[in-house]
Amino acid sequence: MGQRWRDGVGELLVGEEAGGGGVRVPLEIAGSYRARTRGLLGRDALDGAMLLSPAGSVHTFRMRMPIDVAYLDRRLVVIAVRTMRPGRLGMPRLRSRHVLEAEAGAMARWGVRAGARVRIEAARAGTAGR
Repeated sequence: MGQRWRDGVGELLVGEEAGGGGVRVPLEIAGSYRARTRGLLGRDALDGAMLLSPAGSVHTFRMRMPIDVAYLDRRLVVIAVRTMRPGRLGMPRLRSRHVLEAEAGAMARWGVRAGARVRIEAARAGTAGR
């Protein structure tokens, strides 16, 4: 069940299991070490979300904005969601395999919360192992 993605773009789908179509969010995928290391550093805004994979924790040193962080297990179930201000070190999550980042407040608007399951649809050129 180990999912791997290459750097690229795609969509984050939230809440489709409950019916009603759910929410579709533009997604940047950081699958390489270099892309994960850079993450959102130096940005003032993000349109949508960023997936860091594999990842178990994040930091917000040198970030310009507060962010929401969702820790996902290997089945893409949300373990925890936290809002982090710049200059913080997030606690590692034992079962976390992937991390979603977005502007502060976005996760609540989309319905990303502990226990929810999300889907990742990567663009064709950005998929691997799917």
